[in-house]
Amino acid sequence: MNRLFGPIKQSNKLQAIFLTSYILVTSLGLYFLQESVTAFLLILFSLFLLYKTNFPVKTKWMIGILVLTVIMPYVASQGAAFESYMGVATLVGIYVAMALGLNVVVGLAGLLDLGFVAFFAIGSYTYAIFSTKQVTNFLHFDFLPFTGNSFWVFIIIGGVIAAIAGVLLGIPVLRVKGDYLAIVTLGFGEIIRIVFNNLDQPVNITGGAQGISSIPSPTIFGYVISDSSQFYYVVLVVLAVVILAVTRLQDSKLGRSWKAVRENEIAAQASGIHLVRTKLIAFAIGASFSGMMGVVFSAKQMFIDPTSFTLLESITILVMVILGGMGSVPGVILGASLVTILNLQVLTEVTNYLNQLTLDGVLNIPAALSPAKMQRMIFGLILILVAIFRPQGLMPSRNKVVAKEDLIEKQVVEENQRTVSL
Repeated sequence: MNRLFGPIKQSNKLQAIFLTSYILVTSLGLYFLQESVTAFLLILFSLFLLYKTNFPVKTKWMIGILVLTVIMPYVASQGAAFESYMGVATLVGIYVAMALGLNVVVGLAGLLDLGFVAFFAIGSYTYAIFSTKQVTNFLHFDFLPFTGNSFWVFIIIGGVIAAIAGVLLGIPVLRVKGDYLAIVTLGFGEIIRIVFNNLDQPVNITGGAQGISSIPSPTIFGYVISDSSQFYYVVLVVLAVVILAVTRLQDSKLGRSWKAVRENEIAAQASGIHLVRTKLIAFAIGASFSGMMGVVFSAKQMFIDPTSFTLLESITILVMVILGGMGSVPGVILGASLVTILNLQVLTEVTNYLNQLTLDGVLNIPAALSPAKMQRMIFGLILILVAIFRPQGLMPSRNKVVAKEDLIEKQVVEENQRTVSL
């Protein structure tokens, strides 16, 4: 294997030829086999291969954008499964953005949050309430409810309101640590869900258990965005902003402060880091990403209710972060993508296939062991195996490597500047 892949790892030219051939073959496979889930997953796998290449970062971004915006949508659009594929890809993008937000809180700052889905719910209900007739139950203005044109502004508003909620949560709970912090945030998530579930009396604000329906689709220049294939591009834009922000924050002064707090709070405080402010910023930034995607989710579904924001959702997002590798941006993206695709596509397809074999009499599976009932167990077994063999995650976080010569050169420059100033 080393003899086979060794030359490829060392040569950018061979990597370019291999990646181009792989994308071409998988694209043709999906083009001619529209109903093949395997072909769809293989073309997505090309993004992982792209990340593993030695290409410059800008080149990777350009190729990734080309695959996601042009190649994959085009080859998938030739069959009836197009909207299904784009729906899965859209939800992958939403969960990746939320996982990156939780990664700021858990992976970088080391604050265990089990109620993260509450910020997702806040963003979703913010747009749902003010864009439907629900708002007229407690506010009476001529310009209410807002139309689909306001969706773009509400992405920012949803992020800001979720960030404020994150700060309000952080102020009282940052006095506790570890398991107690997890319990408090878990309680916060459940409180938000219960409030939305019961806030239909005495004034009907959230619609209660029945939820809010007829949420308007976004519009831009008179064009209505309603299909999954159209929301896919909206999610891509928001996700690109989130990835860029998290990547920049990770290696910034604030990001290093988060890592210091995560490793040792006492040492961080002795180094001059303001613990409360640093933690509150982590809560606010992580919550804002979730709130932004909450707005997109409510507009895409056109209906929301409290059952979409349960504790299971918070745990699922946390699993994405742990599975990929806490503190690792590429790892979290990979973990969120795998978990979402496993739940929405792979395990569902396997379940349907086994059910069909049972109906055809090929297999005789007892009702207690039906694939539909065992789907969660299979998912749990996969997570257990990953935890045993990859305890640090699929792509663990690595500190930025700096050459010794660069450090010496930087130190000499700083000393020279200090001498000149004196």
